Amino acid sequence: MPLFIDSHGATDIGKVRSENQDQFLISDLKKSMSINQTSLTTEDYMTLTGDYQGKLLLVADGMGGHAGGKEASKLAIETIVGYALNTLPWFFSLDPNKEKLKEQLKKSLELCHNNVEAAGKSSGQRKMGTTLTMAYVLWPTLYVIHAGDSRCYLYHSSDLDQMTTDHTVANKLVEEGVMSQKEAEESRFNDVLHNAIGVKSGKFIAEFSQIKLNFGDTLLLCSDGLTKHVTKERIAQFLKTNTSAEYTCQKLIDAANAEGGTDNITAVVARFNNQ
Repeated sequence: MPLFIDSHGATDIGKVRSENQDQFLISDLKKSMSINQTSLTTEDYMTLTGDYQGKLLLVADGMGGHAGGKEASKLAIETIVGYALNTLPWFFSLDPNKEKLKEQLKKSLELCHNNVEAAGKSSGQRKMGTTLTMAYVLWPTLYVIHAGDSRCYLYHSSDLDQMTTDHTVANKLVEEGVMSQKEAEESRFNDVLHNAIGVKSGKFIAEFSQIKLNFGDTLLLCSDGLTKHVTKERIAQFLKTNTSAEYTCQKLIDAANAEGGTDNITAVVARFNNQ
């Protein structure tokens, strides 16, 4: 049965910040061949592209409290793109070794972390950092790799599941039983990350998860500029409606701005259909 992916991303500066430090990317991964010379007479053969291999979606939120947040998020996205094109063989296989793929995806985030950290040191901005949430779809499997508090949600069978953990100090205190979820949401530690790209505050962790997708599922990647203002219940309502990915992104951003828009807002939506 053929797969149709309706995907779209959008980012907005919000109503308070003077600069948008969010970045996103949506790409199809395919085999390609660029022919330098041939005896064939048609130019149609100069570039050949193979079948669809996978979908890559990324959201990075530069750490607004740190100098160089925009540069950090940009470098993180560029690092993943370069790693996918020049290093990773995983999107050439329809049945990859799952453990090897997991390690390669983790390495891609570790490379981002090292590159951003090095860029910060060379520019004198030692706290240059960003979140990074990446989804790789090799149908029907979704792989998610993540650091920070940008999120990945999966809407499936009327349920909205958060595929990522918020790497904030407040959430860590909730996990340790020190404070309640309500206390965490109101805590000043809710905006403090203990794990992010480029900023060392202990051992860097690349969080990994995977799940099988189904036709009718919808994926959302977003920065915390959205989740600060739009509840999980409202997000679910936006994702359940039968609207285009582009329209859904804009409605999510509009909702966050309507509630104050205190941060940059980014949303990437992908709907998986069979018609």
